[in-house]
Amino acid sequence: MNKVMVVGVSAGAGKSTFARRLGEKTGLPVHHLDAYFWNPGWRESTVEEFTEKTAGLVERNRWIIEGNYSTTYELRAAEADTLIYIELPLRVCLYRVLNRWRKNKGRTRIDLAPDCEDKMEWAFLSFIIRTYADRKVKMRGRLREFEAARPGNRSIILVGQRQINGFLETFHKVKDESIG
Repeated sequence: MNKVMVVGVSAGAGKSTFARRLGEKTGLPVHHLDAYFWNPGWRESTVEEFTEKTAGLVERNRWIIEGNYSTTYELRAAEADTLIYIELPLRVCLYRVLNRWRKNKGRTRIDLAPDCEDKMEWAFLSFIIRTYADRKVKMRGRLREFEAARPGNRSIILVGQRQINGFLETFHKVKDESIG
């Protein structure tokens, strides 16, 4: 497990937190796609800019890349050896999105680009609700395709917080060999 994609059913599924925790456990560098897609002030990257940024990430030898972003999914999947899919109920995802916004209102989270203060818009909540069911089906299909694409590819489905925590508990924190 050297090149790991972390995707989820929705915003609020816990992708960013999971990726950070997995990075701490494995020593793999973590990259949050939101930080590469959004430019300061919530300006979107063009497809070309975002693809170029993502291509630079996947060329590296070891990584965890967190985020759904369909525009670069194939690029990431072609290089990844592991695909981890997180699925929580819609009500939990919505609660987490609202709670995250409440806690971070007026601040920029670590998984966002600079000068992107956390905000909440009805359009975002509506998007989560409208796309949740279809995304579940789409993601399950992507997992099957990923495993079939290359020998050695591994897909992991984590449904519920208990499975997420259990998976993370299987890793022992990597010691920094360069220290003293």
